[in-house]
Amino acid sequence: MSNNNKKKDERTRNWTFVVYPESAPENWREIINELHVPWVESPLHDKDVDPNGEVKKLHWHILMMFPSNKAYNQIREITTKLRAPNPQKVASAKGLVRYMIHMDNPEKYQYSKSDIISYAGAEISSYLSATTAERYELIREMMTFINENEIIEMKDLLDYAMRERFDDWFQLLCDNSAYIIDSYIKSNRHQRYKIEENEK
Repeated sequence: MSNNNKKKDERTRNWTFVVYPESAPENWREIINELHVPWVESPLHDKDVDPNGEVKKLHWHILMMFPSNKAYNQIREITTKLRAPNPQKVASAKGLVRYMIHMDNPEKYQYSKSDIISYAGAEISSYLSATTAERYELIREMMTFINENEIIEMKDLLDYAMRERFDDWFQLLCDNSAYIIDSYIKSNRHQRYKIEENEK
């Protein structure tokens, strides 16, 4: 392999690194923002544990998404200013964003989607959407909740989801599951009225 090809292989658009609150300069976000590049900050990971059960050092995961390929040394210049460990190439931006909240790692602490922060136009909503299997599970959860709480109006479920389940139920209801859930609530209401009529 020629040197030119080797250099090309080592460059990529998406890079990640970890920032530690204890060592980063206070203005670390401003340092990144001055680059005017889309980037994503994870929630503060303050509940991660190592294999021995010890709490890991507090940290943020950072994803930087450049419009063109960048070499390791270019990104290392940034992490040096942030007093952060060596950067790593990102194989999948979607996978990394989902890892920021341990979305696909149920054995790990589940951080909130709403605590992920996007900068400079970074668009990540599609990365965080539920998989088909997750969507069906969430619909099942909502139906169980409707039955257990005798919900007979869509407004009551939406109000609850907006307050208590904004990261999953509410988004699902707004995007693509309102019809089936509304039909289920109507059926629940009709069944309840039928029982009440029979009891008269």
